[in-house]
Amino acid sequence: MRRVLIIVQNLPVPFDRRVWLEATSLRQAGCEVSVICPKAKGFNADYERLEGVDIYRYGLPIDAQGAAGFAFEFSWCFLRTFMKSLRVAWRGRGFDVIHACNPPETFWLLGWFWRIFGKRFLFDHHDLSPEMFAVKFERDSGALYDALLFLERMTFKTAEVVITTNESHKQIAIERGGMAPDDVFIVRSGPDLDRFQTYDPDPKWRAGKRHAIAYLGEICKQDGVDHLVRAMKILRDDLGRDDVHCVFVGGGPHQPAIKAYAEEIGVADSCTFTGRVSDEDLCRILSSVDVAVDPDPKNPWSDKSTMNKIVEYMYFGLPIVCYDLTEHRRSALEAASYVEANVEAALAREVAALLDDPKRRAQMGAFGHKRVREALAWGYSIPPLLEAYDRLFEPKGARARTGGDKQTVSKLSGAS
Repeated sequence: MRRVLIIVQNLPVPFDRRVWLEATSLRQAGCEVSVICPKAKGFNADYERLEGVDIYRYGLPIDAQGAAGFAFEFSWCFLRTFMKSLRVAWRGRGFDVIHACNPPETFWLLGWFWRIFGKRFLFDHHDLSPEMFAVKFERDSGALYDALLFLERMTFKTAEVVITTNESHKQIAIERGGMAPDDVFIVRSGPDLDRFQTYDPDPKWRAGKRHAIAYLGEICKQDGVDHLVRAMKILRDDLGRDDVHCVFVGGGPHQPAIKAYAEEIGVADSCTFTGRVSDEDLCRILSSVDVAVDPDPKNPWSDKSTMNKIVEYMYFGLPIVCYDLTEHRRSALEAASYVEANVEAALAREVAALLDDPKRRAQMGAFGHKRVREALAWGYSIPPLLEAYDRLFEPKGARARTGGDKQTVSKLSGAS
């Protein structure tokens, strides 16, 4: 029986949906699975077993801000994770492979340590840390940026197999990380169809307006939610649309600032900020709006990233308005309308156009609804996940460079 230790620092489990789906899918495939992750509100137990998965959590002493704060957080998380890995090895189920998720790319050091004891190392490439740093801090050079590139390079060098979220990330793993193409598997972050359900529309989310639009996701500085707030002002002041209400679903470190910004520019009465909500409330909201928006601005990070919200909008049959980004097109195809990048007036105009065209909305929504169920749901990601593990456990000398994942990539990508 394969024994797997998944390490994630970004979010707690099971709140981190991708990691939880990976963990439970591996468990259902017959693996013994343990997870090490941080604590957060609602996920405070040091240890618990859920759906056959052992979860070990540690507390965070500070809410990191700035370079020094993040350096301390990374060091603290690494130390606590290392101590928890000893506990899993000696007192828990043990493990044969470390499945390390980023960000950050610090756990390759654990990979080197545990290699002494015959453990394997798989890198789960969630995000482009150097590009994200460049966007958040508006710097693509300097010591910190170079350090992130070094950590990424060492993580790829340590990994025997990489799983990643899309074609753009796979290209980074090959070109910047030096990975062999056959050792990189695309495991998309598709939704679990059993998690969601649709409901009858609830008029309260329209706040008395004729139309409602929605944004879904954790609100961080790099997510461009300020673009949508300004688009709401353009809709009202420049396009004369006082019949639109926007629901912002999600928390995140930048959410209070965005809420204050809506008040500052005078559109707070056209916006509802829900904070984090339950799955049921999320489903009820997305079942009640007419159009979904992803305002992520185009930059080297976002253009190569798959945004989970895009696929989740599609589940609910919502037509999407977004900037013209590479991975948006690969995910949504005809379910989205792509406007000129980083032009808020273009977002506003296209939202207005869709609200006035119910037939087009229905066609786009139906396409997205079908695509999720026939190509992008989590079930389509399980075969490449298990294939990556088969690759990892092959004797190194027996690995045939046959491009075994290409057929799966094509299947998941659809017409993209």
